Amino acid sequence: MDIRRARHGPLLRTVARVALTTAVVLGAFFAAPLTGPFTPVSAVVLGALLVALAGLVGWQARAIARARSPRLRAAEALATSVPLFILVFATGYCLLANNDPPGFNERLTHVDSLYFTITVFSSVGFGDIVPVSQAARGLTTVQMLGDLVFLGLAARVFLEAMRRGLERRADDADRPPGTPR
Repeated sequence: MDIRRARHGPLLRTVARVALTTAVVLGAFFAAPLTGPFTPVSAVVLGALLVALAGLVGWQARAIARARSPRLRAAEALATSVPLFILVFATGYCLLANNDPPGFNERLTHVDSLYFTITVFSSVGFGDIVPVSQAARGLTTVQMLGDLVFLGLAARVFLEAMRRGLERRADDADRPPGTPR
């Protein structure tokens, strides 16, 4: 029983951290009073959040390369980065829906903006919520391009960091005990 617990412990801790992180960011998103319009300040804040997310991806890559379990750490990094990326755009869409005239064919709640963001992210685009203003179409276009860049770049960065971490672990296993790195 203890062997099974030791083997599955890191996986369970990873799943718990991902679940907790996702719950916290979703809770913050749904608690945020996104009732104002989208302004130039909103655009700057959303841009800053995307830059901060890029910094987080870089920090996570270093953590993956140094982790005891690089594969688990890479999965955790991806599983926490994607919801953050999605929520940045959902926030923007929620605000754009409050503009006068609204940026979409209907007013969006938090759930609606999250739904729209995920349909764009997954490229299914159901068509029930449609950006109608130039600003909404612009932000949607930025998200579409960002989806491609984010997924491709984050996956490449995380996979490379995981490869380096696995190489480091193999080197450490081959090194005699007490030998400095």
